[in-house]
Amino acid sequence: MRSTYFKLTAILFTVILLSGCLFPNNELEQNKVPNEDQLELVQTAVDKYREDSDGLVPIKTKSSDTDIFEKYLVDFNLLKEKNMITSVPGNAFENGGIYQYTLITPDDDPRVKLIDLRITEEVRRVNVKLDIYRSKNTYPPFGEELENGIYSINYQALGFKDQPFVVSPYSNENLPIVMDADGKLYVDYRIDLRHALEEYEHDYAEGEDIRYILADHSPFVPAYSPPYIVEDGEPVVSEEK
Repeated sequence: MRSTYFKLTAILFTVILLSGCLFPNNELEQNKVPNEDQLELVQTAVDKYREDSDGLVPIKTKSSDTDIFEKYLVDFNLLKEKNMITSVPGNAFENGGIYQYTLITPDDDPRVKLIDLRITEEVRRVNVKLDIYRSKNTYPPFGEELENGIYSINYQALGFKDQPFVVSPYSNENLPIVMDADGKLYVDYRIDLRHALEEYEHDYAEGEDIRYILADHSPFVPAYSPPYIVEDGEPVVSEEK
């Protein structure tokens, strides 16, 4: 009996050990959660860096045409060099996690937010198919025009059996992937924006980008979204993309 007990214990230990080895860091449960403590830790480090650097923020260089919510990615190497942090958060992409840390309003009030890389991966998956299609066809596979030069996509033409979507980090709703007249892909956040406009007080001026209402009330930014404005109380894609 004692021998059997030790054998079972050894097997159980091996299973536990292997379960940790077989799943990469980006599959570990703690790396899938937007941890408020980690956000606050990075926010404190960014604030201290800015204070010690005459207003500069620790960001990676991105091209000028990068969307505002993906443009100011936190550079953890700079924070580590200045001893502002000792280690990269476990849920950060740089440490095997599924989030990229980014800044919004970096000039006036830099705030640390997250990009859900599962959205990035799904957009990339569709874009690979789109690139193949466009190498053989003159025009992208347009569906119907939704509004202001934003179109649904003929996913069957791309070889998809079912319509791809991304899961909203705000509502867990399935959000469609759409494209503009040039074939650039976006995520349609109108469902989330409509909910946010109803739930939160706001005073957006005519023509003002309303996407910040999502970032202001959540750890996440609306990655890969076109600019949205309010018309007659409803979120619509801005003509100035």
